[in-house]
Amino acid sequence: MSIIPESAAESGAAVPPPGCPAHAGGAGLTALYGPQAQSDPHGLYEKLRAEHGTVAPVQLEGGVPAWLVLGYRENTEAARSATKFTRDSRTWRGWEEKQIGDDSPLIPILGWRPDVMSVDGEEHQRLRSAVNDCLARFDRHGIRRHVQRYANQLIDAFIESGRADLVEEFADHLPMLVFARLIGLTEDQGPKLLEASVGIVKGGEKAVEYNNYIIGTLRTLTEERRKVPAHDLATWMVQHESGLSDDEVLNHLRMILVAGNETTTSLISSTLRMILTDPRFRASLTGGLMTLPDAVEQMLWDEPPLMVCPARFATHDMQFGGQEIKEGDLLVLGFAAGNMDPEIRPDLDAPMHGNRSHLAFSRGPHECPGQDIGRAITDTGVDVLLSRLPDLQLAVPEEQLSWSSGTWSRHLDVLPVQFAPQRRSEPEQAAAVPAPRTVSQQPVSTPAGGSPGTAAGSAATASAPPLSAAADALAAIAQADAAADAEDRDRRGFWSSLAGIFRRRR
Repeated sequence: MSIIPESAAESGAAVPPPGCPAHAGGAGLTALYGPQAQSDPHGLYEKLRAEHGTVAPVQLEGGVPAWLVLGYRENTEAARSATKFTRDSRTWRGWEEKQIGDDSPLIPILGWRPDVMSVDGEEHQRLRSAVNDCLARFDRHGIRRHVQRYANQLIDAFIESGRADLVEEFADHLPMLVFARLIGLTEDQGPKLLEASVGIVKGGEKAVEYNNYIIGTLRTLTEERRKVPAHDLATWMVQHESGLSDDEVLNHLRMILVAGNETTTSLISSTLRMILTDPRFRASLTGGLMTLPDAVEQMLWDEPPLMVCPARFATHDMQFGGQEIKEGDLLVLGFAAGNMDPEIRPDLDAPMHGNRSHLAFSRGPHECPGQDIGRAITDTGVDVLLSRLPDLQLAVPEEQLSWSSGTWSRHLDVLPVQFAPQRRSEPEQAAAVPAPRTVSQQPVSTPAGGSPGTAAGSAATASAPPLSAAADALAAIAQADAAADAEDRDRRGFWSSLAGIFRRRR
C-alpha cells in the first residue's frame, strides 16, 4: 500500500507557494503530459532546454509543479547526491500544500513505500543488500533459458500466419512472462498484471485501482511464501537475513515487476524497430561491426525506456542548474533529455554502442538493480525472434508508425511485420538453449515499402488476439516449467515428458 502523509488524502486545488516552480520566470508551466508532450516529447525537452537551461519548471498531471532536470551532469548529480536530493517523498511539501488528491494518478508514482527506492542512508543499504543478494541468486543461463522458451512460445502463436504485430504479440508479453516466473506468480495472473503494470506508468483515472490490484496480488504471494517456500524471488526475499517485513517484500516485488516490465517492453520494441527501419543500424549489425548487446546499449542512449524518472526532493534551499530550488521541491530526472545533452553528445549520429555511461538505468545508490536481467531478456528475446524469422520485414512504410507518450515513458503503438509462414517449432527446438550469438550471423531483410493496405490492420486480425495468444503460451509454459522443476528431483524422463506436453498442445 502506498504510504503518504495524512494531509495528502485531502482534496483541494493546488496553490503554488512562493518560490515553487510555478512562479519561475513569472510564466505558466509547461506540461509534461497532454498533446504537446505526447506528439513530440524530445522536441519539448529541447524547447525547455533552450528556454531555461539544464533545469526547467514544469507541471505534472493535475497541475502539480515540479522541476525537470535536463542536463546530463545535473541528472548525474541529482541521482548521486542523497544529501541534496532525497528519494524520501514524505519530505515533499506538496502534501502539506494540498497539491495532490487521494485519487491522483501520481499517488502510485510519488507515494512513499517501504522499498529501496524510497529511502536513503543506512535503511537504503539494508534494503539494497537484500535486493542485490536475492537477484544475484538467479542463474543468468537459467534466465536466458526461460526467455528463449517463452519467446519461442509467443512466436509459435503467429509464425504460421506470416505476419504479426511485434508490439502486441511479442514485446508486450515477453518481459511479464519472465518477471512473473522469476517472482513466483502463476501463469493465469500474467495478462491482468500486464494491464495493471502498464496502467500505473501510463497514469490516468485507473492508476490507483491498478496499483491496488498489484499490491493485493503480491501480498497474497508473500503470505503464501512464508508458509510454503519455493525456488523464486518472493521466497528468497521472505527468507533474507535482513528480516524484511511483508510490506517490504511485496513492495520490492512490485518495484521489480512494474519497473522491470515497463522498461524492458519498451527496450525490446525500440530495438526491433531500429533493426527493421534504420539501414545504418542494420548494416552495423549484419556486417559484424556491432553485436546485439551493443545494439541494445545504443538504444539505451537514443530511446531510454524511462524518459523521465520520478523523483527527487530537495533537502534544503539551493541554486541548482541556474534555478533557485527550495527545500521540499519536487524534481524529476530527464533521462532522455540528459542522454541528448549537447554538452556530452554534440553529434547525435555518432555511435554510442558499447558505452554504458548513459542515464537509462539512473546513477548512484539508486541505480537500477535489475538492469542486467532487462538486458538479458531484450537481447535474448530479439536473438530468438531474428533466428526464427530471418526474412522479417516491416509491413508498412516507416512513416506510418506511431507512438503513445505519457509523462514518464513513450511506447511504440504497433510494429506490423511480415515474413514467410513457417511451421511451429518442434518440442526440442522450443526447449533448446543455444549459446548467445551476434546479429552478424543473422541476416535481416530490408524493410518492405509495401502498400498501406498490407499492414497494421491485417497483422492483428491474421493471428490470435494478443491476450489469448499469451494465455495459451502461458498454459504450455507452466507445464514445461513444472517438468523443468521436476528435473531437479529426478533427471530421468524429462525430455520425454516435455515432448508429451507439446504433443498435447498440437
